[in-house]
Amino acid sequence: MWGKAVFAQRWDERLRRVQTNENLPGMESVLRGAADEGRATLYEHEVYQFLRHLGAETPPRTLLLPVTAMPDDEELMSMPGDRVVLKIVSPTIVHKTEVGGVRIVPKEPDRIRATCRRMLYEVSEKYAALIERTPASAPEKYRGLTGNALLTAISLDIVGVLLVQFMPPDSDTFGNELIVGLRNTREFGMVLTAGLGGTDTELYAEHFRKDRALVSAATANLDGLTFFELFTGTVSYKKLAGLTRSQTRMVTDEQLVECFSALIKVANHFSPHNPDAPFIIDELEVNPFAFSDYRMVPLDGLCAFSAPIPASVPRPIDKIDALLHPRSIGIIGVSPTRMNFGRLILDNILAAGFPAEKIRCIHPTAQSVNGVRCVPELAALEEPVDFLVVAVGANMVPDLVDTVVEHGAARSVLLIPGGLGETEESRERAEEIIAKIHAAHASAEGGPVFCGGNSMGIISHPGAYDTWFLSEDKLPKQRGSHRRNMAFISQSGAFMGTRMSQWPSLDPAYLVSVGNQTDLTLGDFMAYFKDRPDVDVIGVYAEGFNDLDGLAFARAVRAAVNAGKEVVFYKAGRTPEGRLATSGHTASLAGDYTVCEACLTQAGAMVAKNIGQFEDLLRLASRLHGKPIAGNRIAGFSSAGFEAVAIADYIQTDDYRMQLAEFSSATQEQLTELVRRKRLESLVTVKNPLDINPGADDEVFASVIRLLDKDSRVDAVVAGLVPITPAMHSLIVPHAPQFEMPEIVNDTAAAAAIVDELARLRPALKTPLVLVVDGGRIFDPFKDALEALGYPVFRCVDRAMEALSLYIKARLTAALDRRQPS
Repeated sequence: MWGKAVFAQRWDERLRRVQTNENLPGMESVLRGAADEGRATLYEHEVYQFLRHLGAETPPRTLLLPVTAMPDDEELMSMPGDRVVLKIVSPTIVHKTEVGGVRIVPKEPDRIRATCRRMLYEVSEKYAALIERTPASAPEKYRGLTGNALLTAISLDIVGVLLVQFMPPDSDTFGNELIVGLRNTREFGMVLTAGLGGTDTELYAEHFRKDRALVSAATANLDGLTFFELFTGTVSYKKLAGLTRSQTRMVTDEQLVECFSALIKVANHFSPHNPDAPFIIDELEVNPFAFSDYRMVPLDGLCAFSAPIPASVPRPIDKIDALLHPRSIGIIGVSPTRMNFGRLILDNILAAGFPAEKIRCIHPTAQSVNGVRCVPELAALEEPVDFLVVAVGANMVPDLVDTVVEHGAARSVLLIPGGLGETEESRERAEEIIAKIHAAHASAEGGPVFCGGNSMGIISHPGAYDTWFLSEDKLPKQRGSHRRNMAFISQSGAFMGTRMSQWPSLDPAYLVSVGNQTDLTLGDFMAYFKDRPDVDVIGVYAEGFNDLDGLAFARAVRAAVNAGKEVVFYKAGRTPEGRLATSGHTASLAGDYTVCEACLTQAGAMVAKNIGQFEDLLRLASRLHGKPIAGNRIAGFSSAGFEAVAIADYIQTDDYRMQLAEFSSATQEQLTELVRRKRLESLVTVKNPLDINPGADDEVFASVIRLLDKDSRVDAVVAGLVPITPAMHSLIVPHAPQFEMPEIVNDTAAAAAIVDELARLRPALKTPLVLVVDGGRIFDPFKDALEALGYPVFRCVDRAMEALSLYIKARLTAALDRRQPS
């Protein structure tokens, strides 16, 4: 495979021809012809006409034989070759092979006519039988029809039979057919997919490892060569390029790049993002492309399209700054007599240090609450507040939105209440609120921005406020103005709350519960935080994106990663059952997980496959950001043999490929001397991973870390601090001002506590270090003490190795992408 530079030099002019607009009018004409007939789909021969305008493929010759046609011998003999393909033509029959809708016959006029007559009857009957066996598969227009009524409806929809040139492929073995398709997705817009084609495409995608059968990418800001590089990792490419045993190449790399480039051009023209698009392509698929004498031959195709939809009014997302760094706050829903959600929020805002004189409670009768002045209504505010917290019942929200907009009462609004779209009964109320907000955004001032509804609140340490409705006795908050470098965005407030409860040292600067995304979206907050100089790491829990917001989110992720930030992402709603659950939780439409994972991975996010992995990657990103990572060479050691073995076992998986570092001669010699000095030479062999034996004391652990940190051949270190070993000082009195080490068997006066050793080491360490403390609850204070020093600590070695490897892979990929020209 040629590199980008060579390819660009030899094929720039050819790609320019493929990517110019000169072929677009012909494509538009094909779509317009179908639309003029009241259709939103193309027949197969029309798909071939469309593809001819791409200039990158070799469609077969075709001749439509309408139901009422009486073709003469000359017409039927006009196709090249001694055989022809006959295909049924109907707007409703997509999978023609299943109902006998594809036949290959000798090129003999009488044989062709007879086969056409047979197909017109047999296909209708087989399709009707299929629908009656599986009614759920029936097109909408056939729902409820049975018997003769169904058969008649199917027959009337058949346009005729398509006579197609037979172009025998070079090979009919596994992997020699290619599927290429475009799809307009709700979340990410136009997406290009390519991979193993044929009738078993779905089977391949289900049973092959991720990205081996098919690859997908959003076409916005995509080029053909970049997609081709993704495609080279598939089984399909290895077969087509002749890279497997007894296989010869059937297509050039340049042909594939031309095909992908042309389809990307088409996708971005007939796209919901193109305000001048005459039509939107909802789906364009060729399955399969076969290959004949270095020609890409489409053997079947479909295309569905629709009219463009007017673009939505843009949100004034610059007002997010008022939401997160307000100079004044208003709260509606505070009770002066009891502890309700509003009162909890007020208490938390004050506890976070926001000045009471800059807060106003909106209450019809109270004069003040907790020393905060009250006003009877929004219209009575002396001036608009930067940030208004709404903690009232959902039924009151529509009128409140009207009042806020009418009086210009706030620049940003937080909607706490649920009941705004999560259930079928509340959808109408949510749609009413959304319409009011959109109308406000269409005004000259743009109106306020809204976060929520169904939000648990926002904590902004830089903004000196906490609007979570959780009490301190159940969730102690980290207060103070120390340096924090993380933003945590989540559709589920409880997800953030439980992470913070289990992992108090996480301590993000911003915690934003976006809830139902009634107005502000995940993409909006990502776009905001990508430019924040005080944010290095962004963690995101998502259940679903608003329409086209997935693409906006991916673009912001790419910008954030290019700016040196790290983005850790977890997507819920992966299965049909999960997608149904998310719709009832935060009113989210979960979308296609595979497309989401592909788009965000390509954008540079670390996409976690489960909640535990999300925590692990976020832990590493928060602790290792800024540490240089030069390569994928890992050194590991432990006082337990099983951990040393596990480090080696987890050096490679289906998801990553790391290497065991080879120690430099200097490191090898110094480790050997350390082992000899500690009288462990008969028990320890110096190699990577290093099993340093349970007899190793605190000094040995610290010394090994120090030596590996200085070795230029080591890119990261995993250290297993097995706390049950007798020589390690791992029993710590929790919450003591100084850690008291109990007397331990084999202790020596010279041996310092491991926590003290690591505290002294930390400022000088340059190589990323991950610690493993595999022990019971008695060693929780030991783990906490190490985390308090700033080290990432894991409780089992396999999770440590997996998370570190994925983290290194993401960091190296991001660094490579930043170095490559756009």
